[in-house]
Amino acid sequence: MDDALSASPLADRAAMLLRADILACRLAPGATLSEIALAARTGLGRAPIRAALSRLADEGLVRALPRRGWVVSVVTLRDIHEVFELRLILEGEAARRAAQAVRSGAGSAGGLARLEAIVQQGYDPADLDSTLAFLAANRGFHVAIAELAGNQRLARQVGRLLDESSRMLVLGLARRDRTREMAHEHQALLTALSEGDGPEAAAIMCEQVAASRAMVLAALTGPTSPLVVSESP
Repeated sequence: MDDALSASPLADRAAMLLRADILACRLAPGATLSEIALAARTGLGRAPIRAALSRLADEGLVRALPRRGWVVSVVTLRDIHEVFELRLILEGEAARRAAQAVRSGAGSAGGLARLEAIVQQGYDPADLDSTLAFLAANRGFHVAIAELAGNQRLARQVGRLLDESSRMLVLGLARRDRTREMAHEHQALLTALSEGDGPEAAAIMCEQVAASRAMVLAALTGPTSPLVVSESP
């Protein structure tokens, strides 16, 4: 593929639009895709759509089917376990370090204010757009904690993991609303951070991530789930 086309603004826009639809499950796991249909959906040409699909394939969100077009990658049990296991490892440590930074005076007051603003937002769980807004704020909350810890690489990794878990959470929340619980957990975590309590902040963070993993697994593997989740990649 021509490098200039792959890096073009139209390809960037196509990738952004398709990525958002995949992460929000508007393009569901396992859905077949055609360049013609996606061009009509986005109002863009087939060339940027083709470049965007190639990019999304590199991200693991779609895969090519020889002579049949493209398919949205399914969510596998390995995906769920690996993503949430990494979140437990990285985000528990991020919360601990963020609290230590606050305690030592190295933490940003602006960072705590940003977390407080996110916690105060309200959402309607019956509204998909509101749920997506909640998940976007949830991502911002977790990334902001990693930033408060003072490690930008850690923050970037946490952001990527939150992106990977996004559609898992969308699918899980469609079966069981946990937005109010998560908002309550955010408030408890904010309190621990404000008090500079590293062990408590890490414990609350790990409990929240573990609860979200349990919700996702219950929703996607339970006997009443309408979804088929692959056992392997």
